[in-house]
Amino acid sequence: MKFGIHLSIAGSLESAAWKARQLRADAFQIFSSSPRMWRESTPAADDIAAMKTVMTRYSIGPLVIHDNYLINLASGDAVIREKSIAAFRGELQRAEMLGAAYLVAHPGSWKRLTPELGMTNIASGLAEATAGLGRLGVTLLLECTAGQGFTLGSRLEELRDIRMMASRGMALRIQFCLDTCHLSAAGYDVASAEGLERTVDEVESCLGLENVPVIHANDSKGALGSHLDRHTHIGKGQIGMEGFARILQHAAFQDKVFILETPVEREGDDRRNLAMLRRLAGQRSRLPLRS
Repeated sequence: MKFGIHLSIAGSLESAAWKARQLRADAFQIFSSSPRMWRESTPAADDIAAMKTVMTRYSIGPLVIHDNYLINLASGDAVIREKSIAAFRGELQRAEMLGAAYLVAHPGSWKRLTPELGMTNIASGLAEATAGLGRLGVTLLLECTAGQGFTLGSRLEELRDIRMMASRGMALRIQFCLDTCHLSAAGYDVASAEGLERTVDEVESCLGLENVPVIHANDSKGALGSHLDRHTHIGKGQIGMEGFARILQHAAFQDKVFILETPVEREGDDRRNLAMLRRLAGQRSRLPLRS
């Protein structure tokens, strides 16, 4: 089991890697460009090399990238679709440049269509985005969602079906990313002992636990089944301390990478949430380095 955190690359890729080292994170997640702009930036080669040096020296990894929030491959709008395909292709190319193991993506919204047409659009959009890129080292992780509005992916069956449709004849490997907040908000009761067992069984039967390498660790402000995508600190939300202890100590998750996406509202929130994950998992909490 590894514990990581989403970090900013506003300073540089290298500084994000050093931050992971300072926090004693095993792994980390980043945006490879601005998550709320269509215009992309290309990371500098020397910055990439410096980041990789830090990661190698201190055995930090895997590197996980989260894609741009604007991307919606399910969209029926021709302009949005064209921009989304181009932006996702850019995400894949940057992931390869950075040596990322995983690229996490939200499936998208089927507004003004049907869920089935939305899933068809995702599959064809992925095919267009990957055309000519050859076999890629990065693995795409379709992330489960809270189910707000017209978003796809709040049901595990949708994630399974998207993968089945998209994988035909495409070299890009596709797996899944679970999010504890999203699962709870979508109606999967991961907080109670009985509910967690049911959820684990559903994940195994629908997705295959071996196809879930990364789990986003976030407590949920919204109630079970609320479809509210609002992250909060570990143990401070609807899942709670006992719920997270059960999740982290469950035999099904002992080989997973847990990545925090919890808010940093006060200095030290990142350290405290990482320490809480380790404590609830039964590991000794490791204090961050000062330099």
